[in-house]
Amino acid sequence: MLEGKAVMRETDMPVELQSHVMELAYKALDLHEVSDCQSIAHYIKQKFDEAYGPAWHCVVGKDFGSCITHLCGSFICFRVEMMEFLVFKDGGDSSEIKEEAIGVLQKSNNRDP
Repeated sequence: MLEGKAVMRETDMPVELQSHVMELAYKALDLHEVSDCQSIAHYIKQKFDEAYGPAWHCVVGKDFGSCITHLCGSFICFRVEMMEFLVFKDGGDSSEIKEEAIGVLQKSNNRDP
């Protein structure tokens, strides 16, 4: 188990969700070996899916890069000692993405003379 205090890197999550995910991170670290990043991430993702609906993602490790798209209000990146945690909710299904793309295309077509 890691005993250090969580250090926030970036977030746009409401304070209640921030507290919940950090609580889950500490609990996951109690339940699993620190080296078992996949089980730690799975635990947090499963608990967030149960509490806030599906499509949550969780990345845990000592060294990783990321480039993601997420729903506003669902992103957090924090550290507990040497472990980094990235949790976010997916931006939606393909029909939502398609509607956005069509909306942008229609706007640009309306500008043509």
